[in-house]
Amino acid sequence: MQQEIVPAIGCTEPISVALCTAGACRVLEKKAERIDAFLSGNVIKNAMGVGIPGTGMIGLPIAIALGALKGHPEDGLELLKEITEEDVEQGKQFIREERIRIHPCPENSEKLYIEIRCSAGDQTSNAIIRGDHTHFTYIGLNGKALLDEQVILPTDADTGQHAPLTFRTIYEYATESPVKELNFILKAARMNRKVAEEALVKQYGHNVAGSLQRRKGREIFGDNLHSRMLIATAGACDVRMDGAMIPVMSNSGSGNQGIAATVPVMTFAEQEGCPEETMVRALTLSSLLIIYIKQHLGKLSALCGCVVASTGSACGITFLMGGNYQQIIFAAKNMIANITGMICDGAKPGCALKIASGVSTATLSAVMAMENEGVSAKEGIIDEDIDQTIRNLALIGNRGMQETDRLVLEIMTKK
Repeated sequence: MQQEIVPAIGCTEPISVALCTAGACRVLEKKAERIDAFLSGNVIKNAMGVGIPGTGMIGLPIAIALGALKGHPEDGLELLKEITEEDVEQGKQFIREERIRIHPCPENSEKLYIEIRCSAGDQTSNAIIRGDHTHFTYIGLNGKALLDEQVILPTDADTGQHAPLTFRTIYEYATESPVKELNFILKAARMNRKVAEEALVKQYGHNVAGSLQRRKGREIFGDNLHSRMLIATAGACDVRMDGAMIPVMSNSGSGNQGIAATVPVMTFAEQEGCPEETMVRALTLSSLLIIYIKQHLGKLSALCGCVVASTGSACGITFLMGGNYQQIIFAAKNMIANITGMICDGAKPGCALKIASGVSTATLSAVMAMENEGVSAKEGIIDEDIDQTIRNLALIGNRGMQETDRLVLEIMTKK
């Protein structure tokens, strides 16, 4: 959990490209004169329409420029936290001078692949990040490898080097471990709630949270626990996707997944007066379930991450309601039977709409679960075994939606 739940400023894909750029530029002895970025389709898709913190701009060019000029690789996904207006102006000039070229890698089957090649005078350098948003696998200078790590790519059904998780082991860990061991998850939840509170101060993105709070929103959705969960979670996403210089605690490489794993669960717990220990265990259950599902699905997918994240929060909410193990399984199955198939068409302000849909579905799934209502193995992709059900979800995202993913990217790049 501590490997996968880490702070990030800005959408993780463009920031990861900035990080790779910073790594390649650092080994040069001169300022980079030209930068070529070779990116997998899913990285391009998630970086095209999202705000870059501190810039008032969207997309990859400014992220690459700032990574080259001011990025510090040791800061990981927070490497743009100290940029200034002067830095942004230098980045804009770098773009105007046409020093940056972006190339898709259609022949590369990896979902998360970033390669940056830099040149300055007679020097060249390159860096590669793959598989994980901060995982450098290669850094080279003038054709000589400074870092060269062999990578064995996992298959769809392979969890790689991760711990062998199951739904049962996750439930037992979350509910039986010493609570002191789990308390760090409160930091994640409080960090993400702070982002949600920012949405109440200023309008960001499409202002989904604000729309729910205004007169018409109140008339239709009311002022209740459900609407407050929607407002808090969508508000945090509004802020993040607009490019605010505020850190969030990400989960499995996604800030939105981190938000959806924690904010609705914490909002429910606090509104209902749940004991802190119960809230910690619910947050752990929600967050670790996301890590488990993403081990099968992969860091980037054709499937919207809110499907995964809301499955985690549905289980966390069910636990807060007093649900037992079987009822928590019902909640997960209800979620997977409902919004599986929601496409990922890139990171953007509109993600707040999908997150709101995910939280609403999570709440419905939890309410049904507490009535012992769960979608059965006779229906759709649901299996009697919850772990097989999760594998079925991953199969849909990895294999079934490959053509959808290709078509989405084609539509986005031709606009």
